[in-house]
Amino acid sequence: MRSNDQGSPAYLFGIVLVAVIGGLLFGYDTAVISGAERGLQAFFQSAGDFVYSDGWHGFTTSSALIGCIIGALLSGILASRLGRKKSLFVAGILFFLSALGSYYPEFLFFEKGAASKGLLVAFNCYRVLGGIGVGLASALCPMYIAEVAPASKRGKLVSWNQFAIIFGQLVVYFVNFLIIKSHASDPNVVAWTNAIGWRVMFVSEAVPAGLFALLILLVPETPRYLAIHGQDEKALAVLTKINGAERAGEILQEIKATVSSGSDKKQEKLFAYGFLVVFIGCMLSVFQQVIGINAVLYFAPRIFESMGVSNNMLFTVIMGVINISFTLVAVFTVEKLGRKPLLITGSLGMALGALGVALSNVTTLPAVVPVISIMLYSACFMFSWGPICWVYISELFPNTIRSQATAIAVAFQWIFNFIVSSTFVPMYNMKLGAMGDSFGHFFAYALYGLICVVAAVFVWRLVPETKGKTLEEMTALWRGHK
Repeated sequence: MRSNDQGSPAYLFGIVLVAVIGGLLFGYDTAVISGAERGLQAFFQSAGDFVYSDGWHGFTTSSALIGCIIGALLSGILASRLGRKKSLFVAGILFFLSALGSYYPEFLFFEKGAASKGLLVAFNCYRVLGGIGVGLASALCPMYIAEVAPASKRGKLVSWNQFAIIFGQLVVYFVNFLIIKSHASDPNVVAWTNAIGWRVMFVSEAVPAGLFALLILLVPETPRYLAIHGQDEKALAVLTKINGAERAGEILQEIKATVSSGSDKKQEKLFAYGFLVVFIGCMLSVFQQVIGINAVLYFAPRIFESMGVSNNMLFTVIMGVINISFTLVAVFTVEKLGRKPLLITGSLGMALGALGVALSNVTTLPAVVPVISIMLYSACFMFSWGPICWVYISELFPNTIRSQATAIAVAFQWIFNFIVSSTFVPMYNMKLGAMGDSFGHFFAYALYGLICVVAAVFVWRLVPETKGKTLEEMTALWRGHK
């Protein structure tokens, strides 16, 4: 541990590590349904009072997204009124309750093991509850990390949150695999999975959720929130532990200046710094989704199968390893190369990958071309739009509008996540004349490739570089744009 004059890297690492568990839960909760959905479908198909159709199943597997939008919108209110720390605690409790409720939705009101329409409604309510936790965590974890991290380390530390999201998805895939494997020798394993297995998958989230809720009580509130709410002594104490005594005093004065200059309010109106800053933040979120990455991640096995790949699940796993590896590229280069170069390079790389997939559907190319192209597409996202969008959202907005602006930007992200995810399959399966299915396959990736190019131009022309700038310097920058 370093001296008080330099701050403690171990202290900073500890509190960021706790916040990053929120990112892991984000990934865990959104991916747990992938292993549970078949057993869940079989269970509710046994209901006697209604027909569990494909439409019901589609809604049930995606109902958490409704909660994600709600949680993102609520994050601004909670972050402003309760603070970042207490709001993250609320998210942890919601994750925990959702895990327990999804495991045993019959609680109090229904007969155990008897599928019914009412039980389905109860189950979806618990999934929405978990989605609210995801929406809160997706906005608050990067915000918390950005508000405690020194400017020179902020991008790297926020990028670890994206790594945790991807890692959380891989963890739950492994957990689901072990749960099924534990009963692989049972001749009634299918019946067990349909009755119990899917429940165990959901309740497994209670372990990291409970741990997160307990650990978040041990971390401090962010110094920005404390200073904005007049708790200067507490803010100074946290800043001193992180930055050292001399630098802590300077940072506190910079924070106070951004609060008092032009306004003595704890929170200003959303457009107090003009329309542009909010527009850029929201469009970064929109582009992160409309470049089509979730369509690839959610439907990877289907896509590889259409390419003629025999072992599509193996290639899906390989792509998961690539995703983790290239997220680390962002973690270790974001403070060296900057945010804009990574976003622009990633956008153009994704465009090239999407073009390769699109052309493979209308020309005769070796099967390896579309496989490599789609992996290039995914890898380029993982070192650019995946982590860097979250970095920008956490540091782009001035202190006094950060909570509400972040809430809106993240809500846009979840809304367009739903739009892209729900439109991909119909678009991918479009037919046109002699081209048949090839037209939809070509059109989907050609469209995503074009949007990637537009995203690169947008970043080049409108998005400021934030590398090395303090959050207070960003406030000054936007004040000059008013």
